[in-house]
Amino acid sequence: MRKDIEIPKAENIHIVAINEYDEEVGAKLWTVYFINNRETQIETVLVMSRGNTEDKKTTTLRRNLGNVAPKQAIKIEFIAEAVLAFTNEYLVTFFDGSRMFERKFTFTPNSISESNTVKLPAVDTDGILAK
Repeated sequence: MRKDIEIPKAENIHIVAINEYDEEVGAKLWTVYFINNRETQIETVLVMSRGNTEDKKTTTLRRNLGNVAPKQAIKIEFIAEAVLAFTNEYLVTFFDGSRMFERKFTFTPNSISESNTVKLPAVDTDGILAK
């Protein structure tokens, strides 16, 4: 039974948005990253992302990030200006040893903005931490 399966909440991992210059586009874009701020490598990192408002929603995207080393940040996706007003959710699952972990992160509507940036863990830049 599903209720009998214990999936503990993952600690020391983060989903963040960083406003950075993209050479291909020639402009600054908000980019979403996964950060492993743990002291150990984590394995089979899967990230599901989706956005929604009361009357609109984005496509659900799934990404396999593979194994992520300690203190490493991996780019997930660019986030379009048009969906910054949406609630943007990221569900992260991974294995540490033989245990599976899961955690949901959310950027609330309009929370991704320059006025909300803070110093980010494990990377030397400012950005937005998903809650």
